[in-house]
Amino acid sequence: MPIYNAPAKDIQFVLHDLLKVSEQDIAGYEDLDRDFTSAVIEEAGKIASDVLAPLNQVGDTEGCVLENGVVRTPTGFKAAFDQVREGGWTAMDCDPDYGGQGLPYIMSMAALEPSVSANMAFNMYQGLTHGAYSAIHVHGSDEQKQKYLPKMVTCEWTGTMNLTEPHCGTDLGLMRTKAVPNGDGTYKISGQKIFISAGDHDMADNIIHLVLAKIPGGPDGIKGVSLFIVPKIKINEDGSLGDRNGVSVGKIEEKMGIHGNSTCVMNYDEAEGVLLGEEHKGMRAMFVMMNEARLGVGLQGYAQAEAAYQNAVFYANDRLQGRAVTGAENPDGPADPLIVHPDIRRILMDQKSFVEGARAFTMWGANLIDRSHKNGDAEADGLVSLMTPVIKGFLTDKGFEYAVAAQQVYGGHGYIEEWGMSQFARDARIAMIYEGANGVQALDLVGRKLAQDGGKHVMAFFEMIKTFIKENDGNEALKADFLEPLKAASKDLQAAGMYFMQNGMKNPNNALSGSYDFMHMMGHVCLGLMWARMGKAAMKALDAGASDKAFYETKIATGRYYMARQLPATAMHLARINTGADTVMALDADQF
Repeated sequence: MPIYNAPAKDIQFVLHDLLKVSEQDIAGYEDLDRDFTSAVIEEAGKIASDVLAPLNQVGDTEGCVLENGVVRTPTGFKAAFDQVREGGWTAMDCDPDYGGQGLPYIMSMAALEPSVSANMAFNMYQGLTHGAYSAIHVHGSDEQKQKYLPKMVTCEWTGTMNLTEPHCGTDLGLMRTKAVPNGDGTYKISGQKIFISAGDHDMADNIIHLVLAKIPGGPDGIKGVSLFIVPKIKINEDGSLGDRNGVSVGKIEEKMGIHGNSTCVMNYDEAEGVLLGEEHKGMRAMFVMMNEARLGVGLQGYAQAEAAYQNAVFYANDRLQGRAVTGAENPDGPADPLIVHPDIRRILMDQKSFVEGARAFTMWGANLIDRSHKNGDAEADGLVSLMTPVIKGFLTDKGFEYAVAAQQVYGGHGYIEEWGMSQFARDARIAMIYEGANGVQALDLVGRKLAQDGGKHVMAFFEMIKTFIKENDGNEALKADFLEPLKAASKDLQAAGMYFMQNGMKNPNNALSGSYDFMHMMGHVCLGLMWARMGKAAMKALDAGASDKAFYETKIATGRYYMARQLPATAMHLARINTGADTVMALDADQF
Protein backbone atom coordinates (compact mmCIF):
# COMPACT_ATOMS: atom_id res chain seq x y z
CA MET A 1 0.00 0.00 0.00
CA PRO A 2 1.36 3.48 -0.84
CA ILE A 3 2.51 5.66 2.04
CA TYR A 4 1.49 9.24 2.82
CA ASN A 5 2.56 11.70 5.49
CA ALA A 6 1.32 15.28 5.50
CA PRO A 7 4.13 17.79 4.76
CA ALA A 8 3.20 19.76 7.87
CA LYS A 9 6.57 21.45 8.27
CA ASP A 10 6.54 22.74 4.70
CA ILE A 11 2.95 24.02 4.99
CA GLN A 12 4.01 25.84 8.15
CA PHE A 13 6.99 27.31 6.31
CA VAL A 14 4.69 28.70 3.59
CA LEU A 15 2.23 30.14 6.10
CA HIS A 16 4.73 31.74 8.44
CA ASP A 17 8.19 32.14 6.88
CA LEU A 18 6.90 33.05 3.42
CA LEU A 19 3.46 34.63 3.83
CA LYS A 20 3.81 35.69 7.50
CA VAL A 21 0.07 35.21 7.94
CA SER A 22 -0.16 36.27 11.58
CA GLU A 23 1.37 39.65 10.70
CA GLN A 24 -1.08 40.47 7.88
CA ASP A 25 -3.89 43.02 8.27
CA ILE A 26 -6.65 40.63 7.28
CA ALA A 27 -9.52 39.84 9.64
CA GLY A 28 -8.92 36.53 11.39
CA TYR A 29 -5.23 36.34 10.46
CA GLU A 30 -4.20 37.70 13.86
CA ASP A 31 -5.26 34.34 15.32
CA LEU A 32 -3.10 32.31 12.94
CA ASP A 33 -0.03 31.97 15.13
CA ARG A 34 2.36 29.05 14.69
CA ASP A 35 0.91 27.03 17.56
CA PHE A 36 -2.64 27.27 16.26
CA THR A 37 -1.85 26.49 12.61
CA SER A 38 0.48 23.68 13.66
CA ALA A 39 -2.26 22.04 15.74
CA VAL A 40 -4.76 22.24 12.86
CA ILE A 41 -2.38 20.95 10.21
CA GLU A 42 -1.03 18.14 12.38
CA GLU A 43 -4.56 16.92 13.10
CA ALA A 44 -5.56 17.22 9.43
CA GLY A 45 -2.47 15.17 8.60
CA LYS A 46 -3.40 12.43 11.07
CA ILE A 47 -6.88 12.02 9.61
CA ALA A 48 -5.41 11.99 6.11
CA SER A 49 -2.78 9.35 6.95
CA ASP A 50 -4.77 7.19 9.36
CA VAL A 51 -8.30 7.36 7.95
CA LEU A 52 -8.34 8.52 4.33
CA ALA A 53 -5.13 7.12 2.81
CA PRO A 54 -6.00 3.48 3.69
CA LEU A 55 -9.29 3.93 1.78
CA ASN A 56 -7.67 5.31 -1.37
CA GLN A 57 -6.98 1.98 -3.04
CA VAL A 58 -10.27 0.60 -1.68
CA GLY A 59 -12.13 3.35 -3.50
CA ASP A 60 -10.09 2.76 -6.63
CA THR A 61 -10.73 -0.99 -6.79
CA GLU A 62 -14.35 -1.07 -5.56
CA GLY A 63 -15.65 2.11 -7.13
CA CYS A 64 -19.26 3.23 -6.68
CA VAL A 65 -22.28 1.07 -7.50
CA LEU A 66 -25.79 2.12 -8.55
CA GLU A 67 -28.35 -0.09 -6.76
CA ASN A 68 -32.10 0.49 -6.98
CA GLY A 69 -31.64 4.15 -7.84
CA VAL A 70 -29.13 4.85 -5.05
CA VAL A 71 -25.36 5.09 -5.37
CA ARG A 72 -23.40 3.00 -2.86
CA THR A 73 -19.94 4.34 -2.04
CA PRO A 74 -16.91 2.09 -1.42
CA THR A 75 -16.39 0.22 1.84
CA GLY A 76 -15.41 2.53 4.67
CA PHE A 77 -16.28 5.80 2.93
CA LYS A 78 -19.42 6.56 4.95
CA ALA A 79 -17.74 5.96 8.31
CA ALA A 80 -14.83 8.16 7.24
CA PHE A 81 -17.20 10.87 6.00
CA ASP A 82 -18.98 10.84 9.35
CA GLN A 83 -15.64 11.21 11.12
CA VAL A 84 -14.63 14.15 8.92
CA ARG A 85 -18.00 15.84 9.44
CA GLU A 86 -18.02 15.31 13.20
CA GLY A 87 -14.51 16.74 13.43
CA GLY A 88 -15.74 20.01 11.92
CA TRP A 89 -13.43 19.75 8.91
CA THR A 90 -16.23 20.62 6.46
CA ALA A 91 -17.02 23.88 8.27
CA MET A 92 -13.62 25.52 8.69
CA ASP A 93 -14.02 28.70 6.64
CA CYS A 94 -17.83 28.73 6.56
CA ASP A 95 -19.94 31.54 8.01
CA PRO A 96 -20.51 31.20 11.80
CA ASP A 97 -24.10 32.40 11.25
CA TYR A 98 -24.75 29.03 9.66
CA GLY A 99 -22.63 26.85 11.93
CA GLY A 100 -19.23 27.44 10.38
CA GLN A 101 -16.00 28.17 12.21
CA GLY A 102 -15.26 31.40 10.34
CA LEU A 103 -11.58 30.69 9.78
CA PRO A 104 -9.78 32.37 6.87
CA TYR A 105 -9.92 30.59 3.53
CA ILE A 106 -6.16 30.02 3.58
CA MET A 107 -6.50 27.77 6.63
CA SER A 108 -9.16 25.73 4.89
CA MET A 109 -6.82 25.26 1.93
CA ALA A 110 -3.86 24.38 4.16
CA ALA A 111 -5.90 21.71 5.93
CA LEU A 112 -7.41 20.53 2.65
CA GLU A 113 -4.13 19.51 1.01
CA PRO A 114 -3.44 16.40 3.13
CA SER A 115 -6.90 14.97 2.51
CA VAL A 116 -6.59 15.52 -1.25
CA SER A 117 -3.18 13.84 -1.33
CA ALA A 118 -4.46 10.96 0.77
CA ASN A 119 -7.73 10.35 -1.07
CA MET A 120 -8.70 12.74 -3.84
CA ALA A 121 -11.93 10.94 -4.80
CA PHE A 122 -13.21 10.98 -1.22
CA ASN A 123 -12.41 14.64 -0.71
CA MET A 124 -14.51 15.63 -3.72
CA TYR A 125 -17.78 14.97 -1.87
CA GLN A 126 -16.90 17.66 0.64
CA GLY A 127 -15.29 19.93 -1.96
CA LEU A 128 -18.34 20.07 -4.24
CA THR A 129 -20.51 20.81 -1.22
CA HIS A 130 -18.32 23.75 -0.24
CA GLY A 131 -18.64 25.20 -3.73
CA ALA A 132 -22.42 24.92 -3.67
CA TYR A 133 -22.46 26.43 -0.17
CA SER A 134 -20.44 29.41 -1.45
CA ALA A 135 -22.78 30.05 -4.39
CA ILE A 136 -25.85 30.04 -2.12
CA HIS A 137 -24.04 32.13 0.50
CA VAL A 138 -23.21 34.84 -2.05
CA HIS A 139 -26.34 34.82 -4.23
CA GLY A 140 -29.08 33.23 -2.12
CA SER A 141 -31.91 35.01 -0.35
CA ASP A 142 -31.96 35.06 3.45
CA GLU A 143 -34.65 32.39 3.37
CA GLN A 144 -32.55 30.16 1.08
CA LYS A 145 -29.49 30.59 3.25
CA GLN A 146 -31.37 29.63 6.41
CA LYS A 147 -32.97 26.68 4.67
CA TYR A 148 -29.92 25.10 3.06
CA LEU A 149 -26.66 26.33 4.52
CA PRO A 150 -26.62 24.98 8.12
CA LYS A 151 -26.89 21.37 6.95
CA MET A 152 -24.51 21.96 4.02
CA VAL A 153 -21.90 23.39 6.37
CA THR A 154 -21.99 20.16 8.36
CA CYS A 155 -22.33 18.04 5.19
CA GLU A 156 -25.47 16.43 6.56
CA TRP A 157 -26.62 17.59 3.13
CA THR A 158 -24.05 17.67 0.35
CA GLY A 159 -24.04 19.72 -2.85
CA THR A 160 -23.21 19.49 -6.53
CA MET A 161 -22.86 21.70 -9.59
CA ASN A 162 -24.71 20.65 -12.77
CA LEU A 163 -23.42 22.32 -15.91
CA THR A 164 -22.46 19.88 -18.66
CA GLU A 165 -24.95 18.20 -21.01
CA PRO A 166 -24.36 15.40 -23.54
CA HIS A 167 -24.13 17.85 -26.45
CA CYS A 168 -22.38 20.77 -24.73
CA GLY A 169 -19.48 21.15 -22.35
CA THR A 170 -17.61 24.45 -22.35
CA ASP A 171 -20.19 26.12 -24.64
CA LEU A 172 -22.98 26.26 -22.07
CA GLY A 173 -25.08 28.53 -24.25
CA LEU A 174 -26.09 25.38 -26.16
CA MET A 175 -27.75 23.76 -23.15
CA ARG A 176 -31.28 22.37 -23.46
CA THR A 177 -32.29 21.87 -19.82
CA LYS A 178 -35.42 23.93 -19.19
CA ALA A 179 -36.93 25.58 -16.15
CA VAL A 180 -40.68 26.21 -16.57
CA PRO A 181 -42.27 28.54 -13.98
CA ASN A 182 -44.99 26.98 -11.83
CA GLY A 183 -46.46 30.37 -10.93
CA ASP A 184 -45.69 30.02 -7.21
CA GLY A 185 -42.00 30.92 -7.28
CA THR A 186 -40.90 27.37 -8.08
CA TYR A 187 -39.88 25.90 -11.42
CA LYS A 188 -40.13 22.54 -13.16
CA ILE A 189 -36.60 21.53 -14.14
CA SER A 190 -36.32 19.05 -17.03
CA GLY A 191 -33.22 17.85 -18.83
CA GLN A 192 -30.12 15.71 -18.54
CA LYS A 193 -26.74 16.61 -17.06
CA ILE A 194 -23.57 14.53 -17.36
CA PHE A 195 -20.22 14.29 -15.57
CA ILE A 196 -21.81 15.32 -12.25
CA SER A 197 -19.25 14.63 -9.53
CA ALA A 198 -20.79 13.36 -6.28
CA GLY A 199 -24.15 13.39 -8.09
CA ASP A 200 -25.55 10.76 -5.75
CA HIS A 201 -24.25 8.72 -2.81
CA ASP A 202 -25.23 7.16 0.50
CA MET A 203 -23.25 9.39 2.88
CA ALA A 204 -25.70 12.30 3.37
CA ASP A 205 -29.40 12.70 4.10
CA ASN A 206 -29.99 14.96 1.11
CA ILE A 207 -28.13 16.32 -1.91
CA ILE A 208 -28.60 19.91 -3.01
CA HIS A 209 -28.06 20.18 -6.74
CA LEU A 210 -27.27 23.54 -8.33
CA VAL A 211 -28.52 23.24 -11.90
CA LEU A 212 -28.04 25.54 -14.87
CA ALA A 213 -31.16 25.74 -17.04
CA LYS A 214 -32.99 28.08 -19.41
CA ILE A 215 -36.32 29.73 -18.68
CA PRO A 216 -38.46 29.65 -21.83
CA GLY A 217 -38.63 33.04 -23.55
CA GLY A 218 -35.28 34.20 -22.20
CA PRO A 219 -32.34 35.47 -24.27
CA ASP A 220 -30.52 33.09 -26.58
CA GLY A 221 -27.16 31.57 -25.72
CA ILE A 222 -25.32 32.02 -22.46
CA LYS A 223 -27.27 35.20 -21.63
CA GLY A 224 -30.41 33.10 -21.17
CA VAL A 225 -28.99 30.72 -18.56
CA SER A 226 -30.27 30.75 -14.97
CA LEU A 227 -29.21 28.80 -11.87
CA PHE A 228 -31.58 26.75 -9.73
CA ILE A 229 -31.49 24.98 -6.38
CA VAL A 230 -32.91 21.49 -6.88
CA PRO A 231 -32.81 19.18 -3.83
CA LYS A 232 -32.77 15.42 -4.28
CA ILE A 233 -35.45 15.20 -1.57
CA LYS A 234 -37.95 18.02 -1.15
CA ILE A 235 -37.77 19.98 2.08
CA ASN A 236 -40.90 20.69 4.12
CA GLU A 237 -41.73 24.06 5.64
CA ASP A 238 -40.50 22.90 9.05
CA GLY A 239 -37.13 21.82 7.57
CA SER A 240 -37.88 18.10 7.63
CA LEU A 241 -37.39 15.99 4.53
CA GLY A 242 -40.42 15.26 2.40
CA ASP A 243 -41.03 13.48 -0.88
CA ARG A 244 -38.41 12.43 -3.40
CA ASN A 245 -37.94 15.09 -6.10
CA GLY A 246 -37.96 14.34 -9.82
CA VAL A 247 -34.20 13.75 -9.83
CA SER A 248 -32.64 10.39 -10.68
CA VAL A 249 -29.31 8.87 -11.59
CA GLY A 250 -29.18 7.54 -15.15
CA LYS A 251 -25.87 5.79 -14.63
CA ILE A 252 -22.44 6.09 -13.04
CA GLU A 253 -19.75 6.95 -15.58
CA GLU A 254 -16.93 4.43 -16.07
CA LYS A 255 -13.81 6.53 -15.64
CA MET A 256 -10.04 6.35 -15.89
CA GLY A 257 -9.62 7.41 -12.26
CA ILE A 258 -11.29 8.89 -9.15
CA HIS A 259 -13.33 5.68 -8.98
CA GLY A 260 -14.30 6.37 -5.37
CA ASN A 261 -16.27 9.42 -6.46
CA SER A 262 -19.64 8.90 -8.11
CA THR A 263 -19.58 10.73 -11.44
CA CYS A 264 -23.21 10.55 -12.51
CA VAL A 265 -25.57 11.13 -15.38
CA MET A 266 -28.40 13.07 -13.74
CA ASN A 267 -31.95 13.09 -15.12
CA TYR A 268 -34.32 15.91 -14.17
CA ASP A 269 -37.97 15.09 -14.88
CA GLU A 270 -40.00 18.15 -13.91
CA ALA A 271 -38.02 18.32 -10.68
CA GLU A 272 -39.04 21.14 -8.39
CA GLY A 273 -36.45 23.88 -8.07
CA VAL A 274 -36.11 27.50 -7.01
CA LEU A 275 -34.15 30.28 -8.68
CA LEU A 276 -30.77 31.16 -7.15
CA GLY A 277 -29.91 34.78 -7.86
CA GLU A 278 -31.48 36.59 -10.81
CA GLU A 279 -33.16 35.24 -13.92
CA HIS A 280 -30.75 34.81 -16.84
CA LYS A 281 -27.78 35.56 -14.56
CA GLY A 282 -26.93 31.97 -13.78
CA MET A 283 -23.33 32.12 -14.88
CA ARG A 284 -22.63 34.95 -12.46
CA ALA A 285 -23.75 32.76 -9.56
CA MET A 286 -22.12 29.62 -10.94
CA PHE A 287 -18.77 31.34 -11.29
CA VAL A 288 -18.62 31.73 -7.51
CA MET A 289 -18.35 27.95 -7.50
CA MET A 290 -16.14 27.75 -10.56
CA ASN A 291 -13.45 30.16 -9.35
CA GLU A 292 -13.27 28.51 -5.95
CA ALA A 293 -13.24 25.10 -7.62
CA ARG A 294 -10.41 26.06 -9.98
CA LEU A 295 -8.13 26.98 -7.09
CA GLY A 296 -9.05 23.69 -5.42
CA VAL A 297 -8.36 21.77 -8.63
CA GLY A 298 -4.94 23.40 -8.91
CA LEU A 299 -4.32 22.09 -5.40
CA GLN A 300 -5.46 18.63 -6.53
CA GLY A 301 -2.79 18.71 -9.24
CA TYR A 302 0.15 19.29 -6.94
CA ALA A 303 -1.35 17.28 -4.05
CA GLN A 304 -1.41 14.13 -6.19
CA ALA A 305 2.15 14.88 -7.29
CA GLU A 306 3.12 15.23 -3.61
CA ALA A 307 1.70 11.82 -2.71
CA ALA A 308 3.35 10.20 -5.74
CA TYR A 309 6.65 11.92 -4.93
CA GLN A 310 6.68 10.66 -1.34
CA ASN A 311 6.34 7.10 -2.58
CA ALA A 312 8.96 7.59 -5.29
CA VAL A 313 11.45 8.82 -2.67
CA PHE A 314 10.75 5.80 -0.47
CA TYR A 315 11.19 3.39 -3.38
CA ALA A 316 14.35 5.11 -4.64
CA ASN A 317 15.94 4.68 -1.21
CA ASP A 318 14.77 1.10 -0.80
CA ARG A 319 15.23 -0.46 -4.23
CA LEU A 320 18.75 -1.76 -4.96
CA GLN A 321 19.74 -1.42 -8.60
CA GLY A 322 23.20 -0.99 -10.13
CA ARG A 323 26.19 0.85 -8.71
CA ALA A 324 26.93 4.54 -8.45
CA VAL A 325 29.33 5.53 -11.26
CA THR A 326 31.57 7.24 -8.69
CA GLY A 327 31.96 4.09 -6.59
CA ALA A 328 29.80 1.77 -4.51
CA GLU A 329 27.76 3.56 -1.85
CA ASN A 330 26.33 0.36 -0.40
CA PRO A 331 29.43 -1.85 -0.49
CA ASP A 332 27.97 -4.47 1.84
CA GLY A 333 24.94 -4.99 -0.39
CA PRO A 334 24.55 -6.52 -3.85
CA ALA A 335 23.83 -3.10 -5.37
CA ASP A 336 23.30 0.55 -4.50
CA PRO A 337 19.85 2.09 -3.98
CA LEU A 338 18.30 3.80 -6.96
CA ILE A 339 18.68 7.22 -5.42
CA VAL A 340 22.45 7.25 -6.08
CA HIS A 341 21.86 7.60 -9.83
CA PRO A 342 21.78 11.15 -11.27
CA ASP A 343 18.77 10.56 -13.49
CA ILE A 344 16.71 9.34 -10.54
CA ARG A 345 17.85 12.42 -8.63
CA ARG A 346 16.74 14.56 -11.59
CA ILE A 347 13.25 13.05 -11.55
CA LEU A 348 12.92 13.48 -7.79
CA MET A 349 14.24 17.06 -7.85
CA ASP A 350 11.82 17.95 -10.64
CA GLN A 351 8.96 16.67 -8.49
CA LYS A 352 10.14 18.20 -5.23
CA SER A 353 10.89 21.65 -6.65
CA PHE A 354 7.55 21.75 -8.46
CA VAL A 355 5.42 20.60 -5.52
CA GLU A 356 6.95 23.01 -3.03
CA GLY A 357 6.72 25.92 -5.46
CA ALA A 358 3.13 25.00 -6.35
CA ARG A 359 2.16 24.83 -2.69
CA ALA A 360 3.47 28.35 -2.12
CA PHE A 361 1.74 29.63 -5.27
CA THR A 362 -1.64 28.13 -4.31
CA MET A 363 -1.47 29.38 -0.73
CA TRP A 364 -0.57 32.83 -2.01
CA GLY A 365 -3.68 32.63 -4.20
CA ALA A 366 -5.77 31.71 -1.15
CA ASN A 367 -4.20 34.64 0.69
CA LEU A 368 -5.27 36.98 -2.13
CA ILE A 369 -8.83 35.61 -1.93
CA ASP A 370 -8.91 36.37 1.80
CA ARG A 371 -7.57 39.87 1.17
CA SER A 372 -10.17 40.41 -1.53
CA HIS A 373 -13.14 39.05 0.43
CA LYS A 374 -12.32 40.21 3.94
CA ASN A 375 -10.68 43.56 3.16
CA GLY A 376 -12.57 44.43 -0.02
CA ASP A 377 -9.23 44.79 -1.79
CA ALA A 378 -9.96 45.24 -5.52
CA GLU A 379 -6.29 44.89 -6.47
CA ALA A 380 -6.05 41.51 -4.73
CA ASP A 381 -9.28 40.45 -6.43
CA GLY A 382 -7.90 41.43 -9.84
CA LEU A 383 -4.61 39.68 -9.21
CA VAL A 384 -6.17 36.38 -8.10
CA SER A 385 -8.54 36.55 -11.08
CA LEU A 386 -5.46 36.78 -13.32
CA MET A 387 -3.75 33.92 -11.48
CA THR A 388 -6.71 31.52 -11.31
CA PRO A 389 -6.32 30.02 -14.83
CA VAL A 390 -2.58 29.67 -14.20
CA ILE A 391 -3.08 27.93 -10.86
CA LYS A 392 -5.65 25.60 -12.39
CA GLY A 393 -4.00 24.96 -15.75
CA PHE A 394 -0.28 24.93 -15.04
CA LEU A 395 -0.42 23.11 -11.71
CA THR A 396 -2.65 20.33 -13.00
CA ASP A 397 -0.60 19.83 -16.18
CA LYS A 398 2.57 19.57 -14.15
CA GLY A 399 0.92 17.62 -11.34
CA PHE A 400 -0.02 14.88 -13.79
CA GLU A 401 3.42 15.01 -15.41
CA TYR A 402 5.14 14.45 -12.08
CA ALA A 403 2.72 11.73 -10.97
CA VAL A 404 3.79 9.92 -14.14
CA ALA A 405 7.44 10.72 -13.33
CA ALA A 406 6.99 9.03 -9.95
CA GLN A 407 5.82 5.91 -11.79
CA GLN A 408 9.04 6.05 -13.79
CA VAL A 409 11.14 5.80 -10.63
CA TYR A 410 9.42 2.47 -9.93
CA GLY A 411 10.18 1.11 -13.38
CA GLY A 412 7.91 -1.83 -14.17
CA HIS A 413 6.44 -1.81 -10.67
CA GLY A 414 5.08 1.67 -11.39
CA TYR A 415 2.90 0.12 -14.09
CA ILE A 416 1.59 -2.67 -11.83
CA GLU A 417 -1.61 -1.84 -9.96
CA GLU A 418 -0.56 -3.57 -6.75
CA TRP A 419 2.03 -0.85 -6.06
CA GLY A 420 -0.59 1.91 -6.30
CA MET A 421 1.42 4.37 -8.38
CA SER A 422 -0.84 4.31 -11.41
CA GLN A 423 -3.74 5.53 -9.30
CA PHE A 424 -1.98 8.82 -8.59
CA ALA A 425 -1.50 9.37 -12.33
CA ARG A 426 -5.03 8.26 -13.21
CA ASP A 427 -6.61 10.40 -10.50
CA ALA A 428 -4.47 13.43 -11.37
CA ARG A 429 -5.47 13.20 -15.04
CA ILE A 430 -9.02 14.47 -14.49
CA ALA A 431 -7.77 17.70 -12.92
CA MET A 432 -6.50 18.81 -16.35
CA ILE A 433 -10.01 18.41 -17.77
CA TYR A 434 -12.76 19.36 -15.34
CA GLU A 435 -13.66 22.84 -14.09
CA GLY A 436 -12.66 24.13 -17.52
CA ALA A 437 -10.20 22.10 -19.61
CA ASN A 438 -6.70 23.51 -19.51
CA GLY A 439 -6.81 24.72 -23.09
CA VAL A 440 -9.81 26.82 -22.11
CA GLN A 441 -7.89 28.14 -19.10
CA ALA A 442 -5.13 29.27 -21.45
CA LEU A 443 -7.64 30.97 -23.76
CA ASP A 444 -9.23 32.68 -20.75
CA LEU A 445 -5.82 33.90 -19.58
CA VAL A 446 -4.72 35.34 -22.92
CA GLY A 447 -8.10 36.24 -24.39
CA ARG A 448 -9.64 37.85 -21.28
CA LYS A 449 -7.48 38.14 -18.21
CA LEU A 450 -4.45 39.89 -19.71
CA ALA A 451 -6.62 42.73 -20.97
CA GLN A 452 -8.85 42.87 -17.90
CA ASP A 453 -9.19 46.40 -16.53
CA GLY A 454 -6.94 47.69 -19.28
CA GLY A 455 -4.14 45.27 -18.46
CA LYS A 456 -3.83 46.73 -14.98
CA HIS A 457 -3.40 43.43 -13.16
CA VAL A 458 -0.74 41.85 -15.35
CA MET A 459 1.21 45.10 -15.20
CA ALA A 460 0.90 45.03 -11.40
CA PHE A 461 2.29 41.49 -11.45
CA PHE A 462 5.30 42.56 -13.51
CA GLU A 463 5.82 45.50 -11.20
CA MET A 464 5.68 43.17 -8.19
CA ILE A 465 8.52 41.10 -9.63
CA LYS A 466 10.52 44.18 -10.59
CA THR A 467 10.12 45.65 -7.10
CA PHE A 468 11.17 42.40 -5.40
CA ILE A 469 14.31 42.18 -7.53
CA LYS A 470 15.17 45.83 -6.94
CA GLU A 471 14.61 45.64 -3.16
CA ASN A 472 16.91 42.63 -2.90
CA ASP A 473 19.54 43.64 -5.43
CA GLY A 474 22.15 44.02 -2.71
CA ASN A 475 21.59 40.49 -1.40
CA GLU A 476 24.50 38.70 -3.05
CA ALA A 477 23.46 35.31 -1.68
CA LEU A 478 20.11 35.67 -3.44
CA LYS A 479 21.19 37.50 -6.58
CA ALA A 480 22.94 34.97 -8.81
CA ASP A 481 20.85 31.91 -7.99
CA PHE A 482 17.41 33.49 -7.63
CA LEU A 483 17.11 37.09 -8.79
CA GLU A 484 18.91 36.86 -12.12
CA PRO A 485 16.96 33.78 -13.32
CA LEU A 486 13.71 35.43 -12.21
CA LYS A 487 14.57 38.61 -14.08
CA ALA A 488 15.35 36.69 -17.28
CA ALA A 489 12.13 34.66 -17.07
CA SER A 490 10.06 37.77 -16.38
CA LYS A 491 11.54 39.45 -19.47
CA ASP A 492 10.57 36.40 -21.53
CA LEU A 493 7.01 36.67 -20.24
CA GLN A 494 6.82 40.38 -21.00
CA ALA A 495 8.20 39.75 -24.49
CA ALA A 496 5.46 37.20 -25.10
CA GLY A 497 2.84 39.71 -23.97
CA MET A 498 4.33 42.29 -26.33
CA TYR A 499 4.15 39.78 -29.21
CA PHE A 500 0.44 39.29 -28.53
CA MET A 501 -0.15 43.05 -28.51
CA GLN A 502 1.71 43.59 -31.77
CA ASN A 503 0.40 40.55 -33.65
CA GLY A 504 -2.78 39.42 -31.97
CA MET A 505 -4.89 42.34 -33.12
CA LYS A 506 -4.08 41.71 -36.78
CA ASN A 507 -4.67 37.98 -36.46
CA PRO A 508 -6.21 36.69 -33.19
CA ASN A 509 -4.90 33.22 -33.99
CA ASN A 510 -1.37 34.54 -33.39
CA ALA A 511 -2.31 35.09 -29.77
CA LEU A 512 -4.48 32.02 -29.27
CA SER A 513 -1.95 29.67 -30.89
CA GLY A 514 0.50 30.73 -28.20
CA SER A 515 -1.94 30.82 -25.31
CA TYR A 516 -1.01 27.41 -23.89
CA ASP A 517 2.68 28.26 -24.00
CA PHE A 518 1.94 31.57 -22.31
CA MET A 519 0.01 29.86 -19.50
CA HIS A 520 2.97 27.56 -18.82
CA MET A 521 5.37 30.45 -19.15
CA MET A 522 3.44 32.44 -16.58
CA GLY A 523 3.23 29.40 -14.32
CA HIS A 524 7.00 29.07 -14.37
CA VAL A 525 7.45 32.77 -13.61
CA CYS A 526 4.97 32.57 -10.72
CA LEU A 527 6.82 29.57 -9.26
CA GLY A 528 10.09 31.41 -9.87
CA LEU A 529 8.79 34.34 -7.85
CA MET A 530 7.64 31.99 -5.09
CA TRP A 531 11.05 30.30 -5.02
CA ALA A 532 12.89 33.60 -4.90
CA ARG A 533 10.77 34.65 -1.95
CA MET A 534 11.19 31.27 -0.26
CA GLY A 535 14.94 31.38 -0.85
CA LYS A 536 15.08 34.75 0.88
CA ALA A 537 12.91 33.51 3.77
CA ALA A 538 15.07 30.40 4.26
CA MET A 539 18.29 32.45 4.24
CA LYS A 540 16.79 34.81 6.79
CA ALA A 541 15.85 31.90 9.04
CA LEU A 542 19.39 30.50 8.84
CA ASP A 543 20.88 33.90 9.62
CA ALA A 544 18.62 34.08 12.67
CA GLY A 545 20.02 30.78 13.92
CA ALA A 546 17.07 28.51 13.10
CA SER A 547 17.22 25.24 15.01
CA ASP A 548 16.24 23.14 11.99
CA LYS A 549 19.19 24.12 9.85
CA ALA A 550 18.87 21.13 7.51
CA PHE A 551 15.28 22.03 6.56
CA TYR A 552 16.20 25.55 5.47
CA GLU A 553 19.35 24.45 3.67
CA THR A 554 17.30 21.86 1.79
CA LYS A 555 14.76 24.54 0.89
CA ILE A 556 17.47 26.76 -0.61
CA ALA A 557 19.04 23.88 -2.57
CA THR A 558 15.63 22.88 -3.94
CA GLY A 559 14.94 26.46 -4.98
CA ARG A 560 18.28 26.72 -6.74
CA TYR A 561 17.39 23.60 -8.70
CA TYR A 562 14.09 25.06 -9.87
CA MET A 563 15.67 28.34 -10.93
CA ALA A 564 18.50 26.59 -12.78
CA ARG A 565 16.74 23.61 -14.33
CA GLN A 566 13.04 24.43 -14.66
CA LEU A 567 12.65 28.19 -14.98
CA PRO A 568 14.66 28.42 -18.25
CA ALA A 569 11.69 26.72 -19.95
CA THR A 570 10.31 30.25 -20.43
CA ALA A 571 12.78 30.75 -23.29
CA MET A 572 11.43 27.68 -25.07
CA HIS A 573 7.83 28.85 -24.66
CA LEU A 574 8.74 32.33 -25.94
CA ALA A 575 10.38 30.83 -29.03
CA ARG A 576 7.20 28.88 -29.76
CA ILE A 577 4.96 31.92 -29.26
CA ASN A 578 7.09 33.99 -31.62
CA THR A 579 6.39 31.58 -34.49
CA GLY A 580 2.78 32.77 -34.51
CA ALA A 581 -0.16 30.89 -35.95
CA ASP A 582 1.14 29.96 -39.40
CA THR A 583 2.48 26.51 -38.57
CA VAL A 584 -0.38 25.74 -36.18
CA MET A 585 -3.09 26.63 -38.72
CA ALA A 586 -1.26 25.43 -41.86
CA LEU A 587 -3.39 22.35 -42.58
CA ASP A 588 -6.97 22.40 -43.75
CA ALA A 589 -9.40 20.35 -41.66
CA ASP A 590 -9.47 17.53 -44.21
CA GLN A 591 -5.67 17.20 -44.11
CA PHE A 592 -5.56 15.87 -40.55
